[in-house]
Amino acid sequence: MTVFKENENIIEFNVDDDGLLIKEILKDKFNISDRFLKRLERTKSVFLNDSRIKTNKIARKGDKITILMEDETDENVPQPIPIEIIYEDFDLLILNKPPKIVVHPTKSHPDNTIANGVAYYFKQKKIKKKVRFVNRLDMDTSGILVIAKNPFAHQQLAQQFESNIVEKRYLAIVEGIVKDDEGTIKEAIGRCNDVSIKRTVLEDGKVAITNYKVLERYKNATLLEIHIETGRTHQIRVHLSHIGHPIIGDSLYNKPSQLIDRQALHSYSLKFISPRTKERRLVFARLPKDMELLIEKLNG
Repeated sequence: MTVFKENENIIEFNVDDDGLLIKEILKDKFNISDRFLKRLERTKSVFLNDSRIKTNKIARKGDKITILMEDETDENVPQPIPIEIIYEDFDLLILNKPPKIVVHPTKSHPDNTIANGVAYYFKQKKIKKKVRFVNRLDMDTSGILVIAKNPFAHQQLAQQFESNIVEKRYLAIVEGIVKDDEGTIKEAIGRCNDVSIKRTVLEDGKVAITNYKVLERYKNATLLEIHIETGRTHQIRVHLSHIGHPIIGDSLYNKPSQLIDRQALHSYSLKFISPRTKERRLVFARLPKDMELLIEKLNG
C-alpha cells in the first residue's frame, strides 16, 4: 500500500457521506469539472484509501480519496526576475506584481516576464509544474496576481473568478473631485472597433458593474477603492473615464501624466476560497512606490 504525503502533486479528501460514487463526491462535493475528472480517469490518478481505483466505485464515510497529479515541464525559460510573494500554499502562489512588467511572454516581450520569474522560482523550489495564471493584469497595472501550482487549483480558482465568488478590490487615483462618497457604474462595455484594443461603453456590449468608494480627496484628484462585480477587459479604466474621472497617467483612456508614467491602478486585495481546505482567505498587496509618490505630490 502506498502512503501519500500532501504536496503540489497530491490532494486528499475525507469522505463525509455513505454510498456515493467517487465521481459524484469529486464533482458535487469538491466542484471538480467534468473535463478534469475525465483527465484523472484517463491517467488513473484517483486512489481510495491509497489503492488506485475507478471513479465509479462507491465510497464509505471515513474513506480517504487521493488525487495524484503527474510532474510537468514548463515551457517558460527560468530567469531570476524578482517576485514579491504575499501568499503561498501547496496549491497557490500569489504575488504583488510591480508595474511596467509583462505577465507572460508575447511576441513583443519574449522574456523577462513574471512567467519567467515564477518558472525560476519553481525550479529553485523543485516544483515540477507548469506556470498557470488564474488572473491577468495589464503591464502597467500593479498588484495581486494568482498562479496555480497544479491543474486542480487552476480549475477551482478559475471557476471562482468566472462565478464572481472571489472579491477583488483595487485602488485608483483619478482626475478631478468625485463628489459622491460612493456609487455604482452599470454600463455595458465592448470594443471600439475590430482592430483596436480600446474598449468603450456600448448599449449592446457585455454587462459590466463597477462599485467605487472615495477614500481621499486631494486638490484636483481623488483616491478610490474599486470593487468590480464583473471582469471585462479594461473595465475600471473605461468606467471611470466614462463618468468623467479617468485614471491619472492612463495614456489609452486619458493622457500621459508628468506625475506618474503609467495608469495609477493597483489590485490591492483579494478574497477567495482555498481550493484544498475550503477556508475563506483574504490577501493584500502593498501600494507600489510610484503610487505612494503620486499621493505625496497630490497632497503637497
